Amino acid sequence: MKQTLPKLVDVARIAGVSTATVSRVLNDPSVVSESTRNAVLEAVKKTGYRVNRAARNLRTNTSKTILALVPNISNPFFSNILSGLERELSAADYNLLLSDSGDGPMTTEQIQGFVAAGHADGLIVLDGSIALSDLEDTQAVFPNCPIVFVCEWVHGFKGHSVRSDNAGGIRVLVDHLWELGHRRFGHLAGPSSNILSHERREAFEARLSELKGEVRPDWIVQCDFSIAGGLSAAEVVKDLKDGPTAWICASDQLAFGLISGLTRAGQRVPLEISVTGFDNIEMAEVFNPPLTTIHQHRNKLGHKAARCLLDQIAQTSDTSDGDVHTLPVFLVARESTGPVFQA
Repeated sequence: MKQTLPKLVDVARIAGVSTATVSRVLNDPSVVSESTRNAVLEAVKKTGYRVNRAARNLRTNTSKTILALVPNISNPFFSNILSGLERELSAADYNLLLSDSGDGPMTTEQIQGFVAAGHADGLIVLDGSIALSDLEDTQAVFPNCPIVFVCEWVHGFKGHSVRSDNAGGIRVLVDHLWELGHRRFGHLAGPSSNILSHERREAFEARLSELKGEVRPDWIVQCDFSIAGGLSAAEVVKDLKDGPTAWICASDQLAFGLISGLTRAGQRVPLEISVTGFDNIEMAEVFNPPLTTIHQHRNKLGHKAARCLLDQIAQTSDTSDGDVHTLPVFLVARESTGPVFQA
């Protein structure tokens, strides 16, 4: 005999309330008294009733889904940010949909296609390479679909942006190495098209200018935020004569590649040359040598971005105020940095 699925009316009967009250408890529990809410939730538990999300979304003209645009989903840096996003959204009964934009920036048509098809009620963007005009067009066509940037951002964008204190982190790294006696500094700056590369390079040059440290144009190397990028840079760095005694890398993966390449070339880290990263991804602690780096609160970045978006969907915050939310960072000093080498 086919077993029938429990219905809303079954929950109402057991709880001793109307079906309208059950609906309010499931959709907006704050408007119902605690005793009634507990009775309904207990009835839901007894019956095994589950909300028909598809039907509810059809009624409310929402998807209960948030689209996140990620430049490279395989990059371990993004994992904790996405975890923070998912937890905050899940608690609000939203799903997280991921799209990898690493093969090239998403176009206006692609972005608007997700929204027009009802696949997303809002966008969380981790990719700073998207054109400002594409974002503005999307905001104009879908004014009720909020957009929030996290980690990266686009200059001129009118909307919320959640990011780490990139400049502050670089200054802390420079000061840490300066206290160890280093005066000649190099920088693996990341790709020239990336907003984080610019932010961190500018902070690097500004702080060294203040300290009167030595840095030269050929001591700044542009490369991808990857281990391969660091390995490639090592081919240049290992051949520098009287070069930097310390290198600040714009990401941990760059630092891993640089250290590996220098080690293969017979240069000892940190005895002969110090290297730092930026991000404090999980591998930083177990790498050989353990990496000195800047810790970003990546999980908190995800939580904050999701909260900003949900507040806008609920219309509890302005969608066009352009607020920048900057989270603090801190130094994690490990074994890849040491006193300046005395030959």
